[in-house]
Amino acid sequence: MWPSAPTGPQLNTGIGSIDTSLLAIVVLLAGVGAAMLFSAAYHYAGLVFDDDLYFIRRHGLYLVVGLLAGTIAATARLQRIRELTPLLLAVALAMMLLTFVPGIGVRALGAQRWLGIAGQTFEPSELVKLALVLYLAHILSKKEETLRSRAFSSTVLPPLLLVAGFGALIYLQNDFSSAFFVLFLAAAMFFVAGVRLRYFFALGSLSIPLGLLLLLSRDHRVQRIIAFVDPAVDPAGSGFQVLAARAAVSGGGMWGRGIGQGQVKLGGIPEAHSDFVFAVVGEELGLVGVLAILALFCALGVRGYRLAREHPDRYRGLVAFGLTTALVGQALVNMAVVAGLLPATGLPLPFVSSGGSSLLVTLTMCGLLLNISRAGVSAGSGAGGRAADPAPGGYREES
Repeated sequence: MWPSAPTGPQLNTGIGSIDTSLLAIVVLLAGVGAAMLFSAAYHYAGLVFDDDLYFIRRHGLYLVVGLLAGTIAATARLQRIRELTPLLLAVALAMMLLTFVPGIGVRALGAQRWLGIAGQTFEPSELVKLALVLYLAHILSKKEETLRSRAFSSTVLPPLLLVAGFGALIYLQNDFSSAFFVLFLAAAMFFVAGVRLRYFFALGSLSIPLGLLLLLSRDHRVQRIIAFVDPAVDPAGSGFQVLAARAAVSGGGMWGRGIGQGQVKLGGIPEAHSDFVFAVVGEELGLVGVLAILALFCALGVRGYRLAREHPDRYRGLVAFGLTTALVGQALVNMAVVAGLLPATGLPLPFVSSGGSSLLVTLTMCGLLLNISRAGVSAGSGAGGRAADPAPGGYREES
């Protein structure tokens, strides 16, 4: 289980050295993501918008805004961020509700999960992931002692109901994949915080049948499952993307066709720059490129989880765990879909898939991870410097 926070003053948030390895990984992923998105999107952008640079220009805009947000997140006092978490939750909830308001919510591809803002779109469910990580880290670190007691209803039930409420709103947007991922992320944080396993079994006995019922309630979800089990059943319909993605990845061979030389983006996969962009990566960069990007995400996971495990402050450790799980978990799910290991979902590949909301929140999450690494985890741990001495601006973890 998660290590308990030490007693006494906690680490301050003064400027200190960051985890340079983590920073290098983020920079590499952002750079590779921009290059691969341009390669995957320029043909489609030219056909639809008569502008080959449409998506990369938009991506660049969100990249700049995301880097600014990430820099603020990396340098702000975490205690201040913690104090603002209820406001962030309220903003996320308001934005989720606004997606259902005609004229404000944007409906596309059978889902109504975007907001139209000044000619741009924003997907509030991305913000929900960040808000819930910060909220759960706050509430679970405050109530550490009662998590293992019989006071389950007063300790776990309120955040559980909040998570379920957000999951229900995302599901009502016709986004089952994101709803499931939010619930999975919350469950992972409950687990490492020390919630007893018997509660997971009790909740599972109720939620699994309900989840299956909701999964099978829409025809397109059933078709996705059929396509996953046997895409050859409907090769021109539900199995088309799966077969095309597999063909693209295998067609790349060891070294790939070269950046810009892929064929699947020319119509083999509709909107290949979106959820199936990893198929373009496989075709153009080959097995070597696929393994390189997978290695970068694994390295991100190693740095993030090490920081989470070794940090003496329980709140910061839980934040690091939640953020790392959100980033790496989503990346692995996306790659597994393209590889045919999971049914098709609507989860984008962080840093790479087209989508300003995802990129903005991803870079903000990375900024928070770098912020946590600035304080250090322990002397000689190598995760971003030594532990800082308590300062007047420091604080004690609430019990």
